[in-house]
Amino acid sequence: MRFNAKDLALLAKRPSCCFDKEGKLKICRVVGDEKLIEPRERWCRLKGNLLFLMKNKSSEASEVVILERCWVVEFKSKTDVSIILKFQSGEPDLYIEAASKPDCEAWAVALGEANSEGLRNKIQQLRRLIMEIKEERASEEAHQFLPSSQVDSLGEPQFTSIQRIANEPKLEFSLACKGLVAATRDRKLNTFIQVSVVHPAEHILTRYSSTEIVEGTRDPLFLTGVTFPPEYPIYEETKIKLTVYDVKDKSQDTVRTSVLPDHKEPRADVGRSFLGCATFRVGDLVKSKEQQLTLTLRTSDGGKTVGTIEVNLVKMGEFEDGEMDHITTDAQDQKFLCFLPLKSCSCGFLSATCAHNTENLERMTDRRAKEECALVRECTAPEGLSGKDNLPSLNAVLKNPICKLYRFPTSDNKWMRIREQMAETTLSFHVPKELINLHIKEDMRRNQELKDLGELAPHWDNMRKSVIAHCDQMLSMYQDTLAELGKHTGSSFKSSCSKGEKTLEFIPINLHLQRMHVHSPRLKDALYDVITVGAPAAHFQGFKNGGLRKLLSKFEAERRNTGYQCIYYSPENTAKAKEVLSNINHLQPLISSHADLLLNSASQHSPDSLKNSLKMLSEKTELFVHAFKDQLVRSALLALYTARPGCVLKKPAVPRSSAEESDDLKHQDHSSQIKRQDSIPHHSEYDEEEWDRVWANVGKSLNCVIAMVDRLLEKDNSSKTKEGESDPSAADCKVLHAGGDWYEQLYPLVITLKDCMGEVVTRAKQSMAFVLLQELACGLPQCLMLTLRRDIVFSQALAGLVCGFIIKLHTSLHDQGFLQQLHTVGLLVQYEGLLSTYSEEAGMLEDMAVGISDLQKVMFKVIEAKSEDFLPIITGRREHYVIEVQLPAKMFELLPQEIKEGKLLRMYPVLFNVGINEQQTLAERFGDTTLQENINQENLELLKEYYNLFTEKMPPDCLPHFQEQNDLKGLLENLHQNIQAKRRKNVEIMWLAATICRKLNGVRFTCCKSAKDRTSMSVTLEQCSILRDEHQLHKDFFIRALDCMRRQTQGALNESDDPETGCLTDNKPTSRHFYPVALLLVSSHLLVVWLILSLALLLAKYQ
Repeated sequence: MRFNAKDLALLAKRPSCCFDKEGKLKICRVVGDEKLIEPRERWCRLKGNLLFLMKNKSSEASEVVILERCWVVEFKSKTDVSIILKFQSGEPDLYIEAASKPDCEAWAVALGEANSEGLRNKIQQLRRLIMEIKEERASEEAHQFLPSSQVDSLGEPQFTSIQRIANEPKLEFSLACKGLVAATRDRKLNTFIQVSVVHPAEHILTRYSSTEIVEGTRDPLFLTGVTFPPEYPIYEETKIKLTVYDVKDKSQDTVRTSVLPDHKEPRADVGRSFLGCATFRVGDLVKSKEQQLTLTLRTSDGGKTVGTIEVNLVKMGEFEDGEMDHITTDAQDQKFLCFLPLKSCSCGFLSATCAHNTENLERMTDRRAKEECALVRECTAPEGLSGKDNLPSLNAVLKNPICKLYRFPTSDNKWMRIREQMAETTLSFHVPKELINLHIKEDMRRNQELKDLGELAPHWDNMRKSVIAHCDQMLSMYQDTLAELGKHTGSSFKSSCSKGEKTLEFIPINLHLQRMHVHSPRLKDALYDVITVGAPAAHFQGFKNGGLRKLLSKFEAERRNTGYQCIYYSPENTAKAKEVLSNINHLQPLISSHADLLLNSASQHSPDSLKNSLKMLSEKTELFVHAFKDQLVRSALLALYTARPGCVLKKPAVPRSSAEESDDLKHQDHSSQIKRQDSIPHHSEYDEEEWDRVWANVGKSLNCVIAMVDRLLEKDNSSKTKEGESDPSAADCKVLHAGGDWYEQLYPLVITLKDCMGEVVTRAKQSMAFVLLQELACGLPQCLMLTLRRDIVFSQALAGLVCGFIIKLHTSLHDQGFLQQLHTVGLLVQYEGLLSTYSEEAGMLEDMAVGISDLQKVMFKVIEAKSEDFLPIITGRREHYVIEVQLPAKMFELLPQEIKEGKLLRMYPVLFNVGINEQQTLAERFGDTTLQENINQENLELLKEYYNLFTEKMPPDCLPHFQEQNDLKGLLENLHQNIQAKRRKNVEIMWLAATICRKLNGVRFTCCKSAKDRTSMSVTLEQCSILRDEHQLHKDFFIRALDCMRRQTQGALNESDDPETGCLTDNKPTSRHFYPVALLLVSSHLLVVWLILSLALLLAKYQ
């Protein structure tokens, strides 16, 4: 290269402000990995693409390096402060060493930008920017001619909204290219389209989405469309830019280029190259007669034409013709690729895990991977239900929807359209906050009941003080957690990177609703829903000692050997004590109010009202009396008596079983006295029959009230017959006098009933509180910690269940068969677990199994909403919750009379787990899978129980999917055989359980550790299977459809969009690519082979 030495010398001596960068560096030449000389310190000045090397700042330049056709290699070590400048010409590399790591990174950026290739990229970027500015100016000039009706009082433009159906996407269109021009004549293009949006008010270009890659054709037809959700701010004036790229080297798609770390556009020679772009207004597409636009693709300078692009407006209710034969005949020529290649790990097995495990990428992947999930719960699309009727109540629980659109060919050469919608749910935080609030009230009530036990002996009193102190600490923790959740703002779901945060431990991980709407040309439209959520588990507390299943079993065994400190009550007895206390708190105010109504009816001398009040009082009192028939109350009263001061015991009080009590009543001999001494201590001064008398007094008092009411009504009837023809005025006076007599005669009897009931309540509350005191005292502090862990797991599981129930109810309001099944049998809820039984995930599985089992005690109730707040209401206590789901009046009227009258709806949750990752391989080869086998076997029995109940109570033709009972019975038998077979990674269990759930109109859940990788892999595979089996997906497009659904959804190549922070991080790997289960099974077996061979080599070496 020719240059003027004098001009270069003058340029090197110019002031510092004239240079792009300058400073001290150690520099030498390198050939291969060997330095020709030791690095020498030089004063370096960078101007454009010229690097001047000087001995010191004031000396002349000793060497000039021209940055032409070179690139920077930056070392990734945290301590390394050197970089290598490599040249394509073959001359020796330039070794550059800086004083510090920040200085080294700054020089790497500066040298990379100074490279001539970087300058050319800058020029291309400026050209594109100029074109966009020209388009914006043209838009502004056209806007000056808008009619005055479109300008508001402030002079700001009013944009034209797109008229669409409520709760439907605003805009959807498909894309195809024709006649694309390649750089060389023989090259086959591998193309994809990047979609960007220019908002008319902001004039900012925003990357929105992209299609899949179509390989090997110049006329690509893309299966992935573009859809804008209802809340997206898009108008007729909005511009959409379509940029077509040619992927040159697919293996370089995720290469990080250190030369241009700040550029949003990657280098043209890495991964892809720009072919052309086109822009159109949304209004032009919407108002076009054929609802189709054919645009010309031009190069960045706007001069050369490189092909055309067709934009077709999509409406789910219409079908598109044409192109079907073309895409079917060319099926073997066009290949559809995903953006991210499968990475190979050093262990010898394939992994879909990203290499860069940074925090931003982890947070980005949570939702990005959720978008890849399939939708596998089927329901009939409602025909008569308006979207406007559904909208208010659904918007109360769902938010931030994200849509995807596909078109796939069917086996009869027609197009079917698939729309995926993913939404967060506000229930992720609403349900846990409601639960914690109920826990706080329940614990405060329990602490007060312990304080109301009265005076106790020193041993028991110290025990009570210790229990109350620990309970107060736990209560304070619940209150602090609730306060922190009340301060939460932002996203309505918890990402996986937050699963270890203490303040969010009650919140489910990645709880999302996924929905797929399938529109086939010859079949009825169908909706497929699934709830995807991370496995309910106490991640903050950890799994060092296992999960709830193991911890509860161990705790119960230790409680049996507590010695003299406290009395052992079985879990059934403690649960019964809580139930008795709950019945007391519920029935006592009801009985009191009905007694007051009875007296009010008597004062008004109203026979009909008196009969109704007496009926209600009798029913509630009978329930009240029945609640204390259990032997537990009698034994607890005796134990409490012995715990009073002055009662000296040789052995602690231990409750007797019902069998022992009955045996004592039959045999009053010496042997019974020995049995009594071994169970409950006998005190000579304690009258065991006193409780029977107190308890029986309630029934006697009620009988007296009933007899008095009957007598009064009988006298009233006889007096009316005798004096029917007497003077009316005299009859009125007698009525008033009789009304006074009724009240005076009933009042003392009602007061007696209330007094007897109050005495029963006082004794029963104290006895049951004493039982709870023993439960807490026997296991402090483990008992409270286990309660906390169980509350955490249950909270996560319940949030998902409530979400699934509400969505299922909304989508099935017109399905009378389902509604009948709901109130007659109950709702089947099937959880598909993908956790391994190795290491920490075994503890997660134990937590998950207990949490899902606890959902059996949850009941649902549908009520009519009285306000605009449609969020569910939670009432009850631990082990007995009622979820009240609110519906608008129009939707509530569609329900059967039984549900409208408040009938409680039962849930039947079942869990089937099959570990599918490499950790499960280790568990099967070298560990234990008994936990998984036991869980599957137990839940199979629950599923059979639901099936038997269903066949017993429901007619055979009540459900559209239940027309062939023999098929369903065969599926259950097949599932039973697969569970008994105990094969390794038997994924057939998952497919069978999912099929049975869909046929029984159940709700489907899919769970793994964080509801990302394995969840996406499993449900997308099942989704495509449903499209193939139920909607006639073309057999040649099964893998292509699977790839489309698993590919990156938002953004373009080398670009990661963080949905939680809204920031754009460049040069990061794209979202993960998940592969079918079969491929993972093969890879896991390769791992085992590698481990066995390694072990054999080591043994041979040391022998």
